[in-house]
Amino acid sequence: MLTNTLLLALREIRRNVLRSFLTILGIVIGVAAVIVMVTIGSGATAQVTEQIASLGSNLLMVRVGQHMGPGQTTSAPPFSLADAQAILREIPAISAVAPSSSQRLTAVYGNANWTTTANGVDNKFFTVRNWAVPSGRQFLETELRAGKAVCVIGATVGKELFGNQTPLDRSIRLGNFSCQIIGILEAKGQSTFGSDQDDLILVPLRTFQRRIAGNQDISLIQVSVAEGRSTDKAKSDIEELLRIRRHVIGAENDNFQVRDMKEITKMLTGTTQILTTLLGAVAAVSLLVGGIGIMNIMLVSVTERTREIGIRLAIGALEREVLLQFLVEAVVLSSFGGLIGILLALSGSIGLASLLKIPFIFNPGIMVIAFLFSAAVGIIFGFFPAKKAARLDPIDALRHE
Repeated sequence: MLTNTLLLALREIRRNVLRSFLTILGIVIGVAAVIVMVTIGSGATAQVTEQIASLGSNLLMVRVGQHMGPGQTTSAPPFSLADAQAILREIPAISAVAPSSSQRLTAVYGNANWTTTANGVDNKFFTVRNWAVPSGRQFLETELRAGKAVCVIGATVGKELFGNQTPLDRSIRLGNFSCQIIGILEAKGQSTFGSDQDDLILVPLRTFQRRIAGNQDISLIQVSVAEGRSTDKAKSDIEELLRIRRHVIGAENDNFQVRDMKEITKMLTGTTQILTTLLGAVAAVSLLVGGIGIMNIMLVSVTERTREIGIRLAIGALEREVLLQFLVEAVVLSSFGGLIGILLALSGSIGLASLLKIPFIFNPGIMVIAFLFSAAVGIIFGFFPAKKAARLDPIDALRHE
């Protein structure tokens, strides 16, 4: 019986193709919108997680002063190299510590110049930040100890100063001294916060202190926590150690901040997931509109086919058979809308992901849920017209003109 009912529903849909398509248009748009929003949101979340992970594994950032708001930090005494050494020596959960200082300056090569950030670092920087040097090499220990005039540049600096030329072994001028390029960092692109991670120059920390800063100050200590160790525990241990070393007493506010990149990851991914849910909920409203459209057309169909229903009831059709006929027709309509919406969503998601430069993440779960939801819309909004058809009086139906 179900097969015959399905064939009758398909015949009726084929008889009014344009009307059927317009009926399911709301379902198509609703399903497509929900899937696209969720897929793009998932891609954005994955991109945020990947970009923050590229900053380094189990990374803690120890900065001078307290963050007061966008671009605002309280002033405080700088760190010293001894502070970084104490963190590595006294906290067992720490696997590597990379002290650094930075300053904006202009790099010059021939007639080209580029304002960038010079960073004084040691080789632990490459370990802590998971940053490879595919072209050239890292600093030698002798270069670090002697404060040699050598540097490793980011991909953006290389492109701006040298274009298509090879930067390796060439010399550039940084401020009032020249340094030889010994390596080029792996390109990482834009960070989650919109800054260009490749726009930097690395020089030995001692070189930076002598030739650029003119002091022994350390403005940032990047700390890598050993695998399997708690970053929360390491963070509290660092705070306790630095409070002692920086003579922060009792209830005084810390004059430094320790930020766990996992916390930032959790915050940003949580934000993108909330936005994805809200956008998906807004898009789901069109499914409700589509369901109302199906109910409207099915009521019109019942009115148009009153005599047909009367004849079926008069020759012995049961009420449940008439109910099933119209209910199946509504479900078939909404299911077709769901399938078309899924196909549109897949092509739209791929195109938008490419345009926004975020990863496309295929999520079969949301496809199945969207399809089942569209079928459920057909059942819910098709039940009332089907019930109305089933309850028609055969005599009144046969009289209908």
